[in-house]
Amino acid sequence: MEDSTRWYRRLAGVLAARLPDARLDDIKDPRRRRGRRWKLGALLGCVVAGICAGAKSLAQLESMTAEMGAAMKRLLGVSRRVPDTTVRDLLCTMEPQPIRGALHRLVRSAHRRKALEPERLPFGVATMDGKVTAISGCDDLYAQRQSQGEGEKLTSLLRTVTCALVSAPAKPCIDAIPIPASTNEMGYFATALRELVRAYGSLNLFRLVTYDAGACSRDNADVVRELHLDYLFALKGTQPTLLSEAKRLLEPRLAVNADATTEDLVGANVVTRRAYITEEMDGFGDWTHLRTVVRIESETRTRDGKLVAHENRYFLASLKRETLADTQWLRVVRLHWAVENNCHNTFDTVFCEDDNPWIEDSPQGALAVLLLRRIAYDLLALFRSVTLRSDERRRMPWADLLRGFAHAFVVVTDANLAGLRLRNTAAALA
Repeated sequence: MEDSTRWYRRLAGVLAARLPDARLDDIKDPRRRRGRRWKLGALLGCVVAGICAGAKSLAQLESMTAEMGAAMKRLLGVSRRVPDTTVRDLLCTMEPQPIRGALHRLVRSAHRRKALEPERLPFGVATMDGKVTAISGCDDLYAQRQSQGEGEKLTSLLRTVTCALVSAPAKPCIDAIPIPASTNEMGYFATALRELVRAYGSLNLFRLVTYDAGACSRDNADVVRELHLDYLFALKGTQPTLLSEAKRLLEPRLAVNADATTEDLVGANVVTRRAYITEEMDGFGDWTHLRTVVRIESETRTRDGKLVAHENRYFLASLKRETLADTQWLRVVRLHWAVENNCHNTFDTVFCEDDNPWIEDSPQGALAVLLLRRIAYDLLALFRSVTLRSDERRRMPWADLLRGFAHAFVVVTDANLAGLRLRNTAAALA
């Protein structure tokens, strides 16, 4: 175990080395020149750093910068306490696209240093899934109003499509695409996918796109193939003909004939997953690009063998079966849930995004915080899963990692930072 001084130096080094990869200073400042007292990149960098340190509100961010040591202030490019009103006023004027561009730059930098290589798979896999946060403000642009009874408080839904590179060890969020209030998650699938390809198409970052059953339609599958990608869609009752045929072919197969099996301890239970794979639905109906169908059987038992839960799930893929080994098919399907388990679960339970969106009465401001939170998540996830070498450190709970950053803000000195390659830390005051 590293001593605390060295550990805090490493945490400060993450911000010194990786935060500049997002090039927050390159974002066009939406404020009028007259009266600017803080540099844009410094304020946005403080927000990202504060999220890394566990800040749950603008007020907590202000308190953190007030307690921050001089060395960390210089590293982040601020010279004193950052007022929460200053940050709020800025965030409420920020358009989402420039912040998404900063997230893209961070991901591209990670790709260049080979931190996003697929793990036990021959190519990258991107999983997309909707995320909804309820706020009090509504603009019918970024947030869709919800009907309320007379006398009840107005609420609206801020919706985004999370795109995670689940094949990489860190499971980074590579994009968060705002869903316009005028449509819904499934109606926006094609546009979201095209935006994702526009951001990363030249990198060959992923070949396979996975989505839940809500996006399972031939039109959406056509879009995936038109973009020269492959799909893996969950299959449920929204496609009754396909599901019925998949069940006819795969349900009779017994456990002894499974193509791949895994067994995991989850708490006090043992979870067994079995994959059954068929090519017999190749080109089924008007799904001319359909090649492989997979049934995943999941059994949860107590350690003494008592059955607790049992379910079957089905998936459609445009990949030929021989593209992946049987064990890799099972792995790809299991990775489909990483966007929920790794990304959304972290956003909600670690960063408390749903309970503490920071800004509630301005959808644009709430969206800006959401996108900066994705940058913070990627910095932390890549540090924990790629930079850290020991298994002990990689298993570190998120809460401990955030607490470490919070302590580093206070205790790190210039001596601790000696030798680090620092960003341009010109004073944030004009």
